[in-house]
Amino acid sequence: MKYSNAESILPEELLRTIQEYVQGELIYIPKPKEAHLKWGEKTHSKSRVSARNAEIQSLFRSGLSIEELASQYFLSYESIKKIVYKKN
Repeated sequence: MKYSNAESILPEELLRTIQEYVQGELIYIPKPKEAHLKWGEKTHSKSRVSARNAEIQSLFRSGLSIEELASQYFLSYESIKKIVYKKN
């Protein structure tokens, strides 16, 4: 998170209004709700995890055991179990 000096970015009138509530403290101003991204949208993590999970499901259907998949993908037995038995 980047720090910005309010005095250099806010109009003077707005700054004075904010100073009625807060002075000399750091405050966080969140993004508007519509600007929020869902998990993985920015880094494509979600699509990589989905592809990995599809691969794990395919290998399980072709005969690999949950133990083998857990070892191969460095995931717990329970994590692999959730992936392979997940209902789509």
